[in-house]
Amino acid sequence: MEVKIRKGQKADLPSVLALIKELAEFEKTPDEVSVTLEELEEDGFGQHPYYWFIVAEHKGEIIGLSFYFIRYSTWKGRFLFLEDFVVKEDFRGQGVGAQLFEETIRIAQRLEVKGMVWQVLDWNEDAIRFYKKYEASIHTEWLNGKLSKEQLNAFELNESI
Repeated sequence: MEVKIRKGQKADLPSVLALIKELAEFEKTPDEVSVTLEELEEDGFGQHPYYWFIVAEHKGEIIGLSFYFIRYSTWKGRFLFLEDFVVKEDFRGQGVGAQLFEETIRIAQRLEVKGMVWQVLDWNEDAIRFYKKYEASIHTEWLNGKLSKEQLNAFELNESI
């Protein structure tokens, strides 16, 4: 199967949003996706891009996505954070994910970051096996913390710096 890996473009965003939703469905949280196409356009292609992405394309159809940004570690410095990594279900197991992941590694190398990090659900055994092929470390000791927009807005603001 011929697959082209290329830098993502603004025109790709409708397909990117569809892949994000497909990933949320796979992760059993389809109602969690609230980002809009307009937000993706502004945040990725506005004055200050907050993220970048590459896509896998087959016969003009986007079939995979590697969506990343730079995260800063106070202990180590800059890391590439792989936010979303997904291949359409019909194309899994055909090497598309490896091509996307390896190009993401090359991007991290070119950016000269201290490493590449991501999250994987503990029940996603296929993904864990995939990452381990690259000798990735999968840690279980850290728990994720999060405040939603609603929780942030409910916080009573006092004088700040």
